[in-house]
Amino acid sequence: MELQQALSGTGGGIEMYGALQETHTGDVSMAERSVSAEEIEAEMSRIQRLREVLVRRESELRFMMDDIQLCREIMSLKQELRKTVRVPDAEKTKQQRQTEEKLILQIHTLVQKRDYLVEDAEVERLREQEEDQEMAEFLRQKLGVIQKAPKPRVTEIPANKPSISRTSAAVLRDCCGATSCAIM
Repeated sequence: MELQQALSGTGGGIEMYGALQETHTGDVSMAERSVSAEEIEAEMSRIQRLREVLVRRESELRFMMDDIQLCREIMSLKQELRKTVRVPDAEKTKQQRQTEEKLILQIHTLVQKRDYLVEDAEVERLREQEEDQEMAEFLRQKLGVIQKAPKPRVTEIPANKPSISRTSAAVLRDCCGATSCAIM
């Protein structure tokens, strides 16, 4: 606004020097003249979409790291529990029994944390699907593209992009030797 007033000369006695005298209000732009507003909007949409994809991937990786850490902790506690269970009940001391109970409680707590993590990842995945549908609808309206009715989305994830559940199963298979963890 101030720039337009300065350029129009209504500033009340403001002298204009050099390039300001020769510049027209319509010529003041940071964008190249060969780029249209629609192209800029399309590029910004692509960049925004890429940003969303990267944020989602970061979130997935954080879930995966948390899941791996919890599985490692569970496996460590399971190893300790196996050592205490090997001792016959008749030969266990009071402290060994307390240790056994403590380990079981710790394992149970970690399993609950992992269950919460998996549930949270599923909620996040569903939220992302909803956002994708909203974004697709917005783009259809915004760009005015007439498209055929989209095919129903299959929730199966491509093989090159593992999901939390597939990764979790792989971690469990690696740590437990089976697809379903004995603790679970």
